[in-house]
Amino acid sequence: MKLQDALASQGETISALLDRMLPKTDGPRGRVVEAMRYAALSGGKRLRPFLVRESARLFDVPEQQALRVGAAIEMVHCYSLIHDDLPAMDDSDLRRGRPTVHIAFDEATAILAGDGLLTEAFAVLSGPETHDLAAVRVELLRQLAAAAGAAGMVGGQMIDMSPERAELDLAGISHLQSLKTGALILFSCEAGPILAQAPEPQRQALKDYARDLGLAFQIADDILDAESTPEALGKPTGQDASLGKATFVGQLGISGARNKAEALVDSACRRLDLFGQKADLLREAAAFVVARRS
Repeated sequence: MKLQDALASQGETISALLDRMLPKTDGPRGRVVEAMRYAALSGGKRLRPFLVRESARLFDVPEQQALRVGAAIEMVHCYSLIHDDLPAMDDSDLRRGRPTVHIAFDEATAILAGDGLLTEAFAVLSGPETHDLAAVRVELLRQLAAAAGAAGMVGGQMIDMSPERAELDLAGISHLQSLKTGALILFSCEAGPILAQAPEPQRQALKDYARDLGLAFQIADDILDAESTPEALGKPTGQDASLGKATFVGQLGISGARNKAEALVDSACRRLDLFGQKADLLREAAAFVVARRS
């Protein structure tokens, strides 16, 4: 299957699963569920669930297990976007070509919708349908908590908002993005071998792949932010530059940033050598993250 076909099929499957996991609710609390659904069912690349499925496929993990983990990660990702867009953070009014959740609803509902998606993700992972072994479910919960918390995504967002953000050098920006963006991508790639209880060398190879991929993804984001338009991206552009934040493009220039991203893609693909042709879609995904236009 070609990558674009695989991503499209995966997106439809994950959207259908999220639709079932987040059923509409009557009464006063129905508004927050509606906001959760607005965020979670708004499309997007669904890259993180794709990485879960493909990392799991390397070990012949049952697809239903991978899909549940992918749905949980997408809930966490969507929560992070809701909170990122809030006036107290990036103050964005556009996401995926639609009004952000706090614009479409209100700020309080957006905060609660993010909280709801984050919490629901852990409920999904803890369910016996995710894996019949409690020890595996606990490992998934532990690793997702680490990726999403102060040692991962939340910590990266805090650095991003700090006064020191403008003064970061290349190593500092790389560290920031390894937390804010890379930690959840890393967990997405590690989830497959966790589900499979795979040997450490194979697990480490996927973690190394994910580190290269996550950094390449963020460099590509910086390039798009500098070169694209809000209409093409479906979200505001140029915000980091306008706030004087240090970026990969600011440090390396457009050409240097693009060369760095391409070198990371080459490195990521080499990490997968021990999996042979079975990892071809993961290799294509690495190339896709720097070639994408949104």
